[in-house]
Amino acid sequence: MTLMDAPAFNARKAQRVRVLSITGVVVLGVAIVGTILWFLQLPWQFWHWPSDHRVNQFMSAVESGDMNKAYGLWNNDPNWQQHPQQYQPYTLTEFTKDWGPSSDYGTITSHQVFVSHRAGNGVIIGLYINGNKSKPLFLRVDSATKTIGFSPVELYSGP
Repeated sequence: MTLMDAPAFNARKAQRVRVLSITGVVVLGVAIVGTILWFLQLPWQFWHWPSDHRVNQFMSAVESGDMNKAYGLWNNDPNWQQHPQQYQPYTLTEFTKDWGPSSDYGTITSHQVFVSHRAGNGVIIGLYINGNKSKPLFLRVDSATKTIGFSPVELYSGP
């Protein structure tokens, strides 16, 4: 086939090829950028995992009624019974009043972490206790000592 025998130029076919090529490049680009952004965002979901896990362990101990273990997690001292005098400002008796059946929440049977946020040198974690979404509880895990405490700050929990 020579140059003179070439088929006639088809403008409609050329336009279709051009549009499909541009569409393919745009779709591929969006897919690549979306995948990169998803992988970059993924670590943020696990950013507060150690603190969330610590609070989940604590709440599981409270739910099972093991106040000695829960108190040890609260103070980040599993051997707290060897030296209870260190924890005189907040004794096990006071702790049991706050977390036992006579607490504001009654017997705690379930919990759900709904928000966690870094604030200062700790992480504030919002919990729904016993499915009660109208009265959230906010705990704070100190990043340095890993102790758990009541948070002086409450996070926005939605409408």
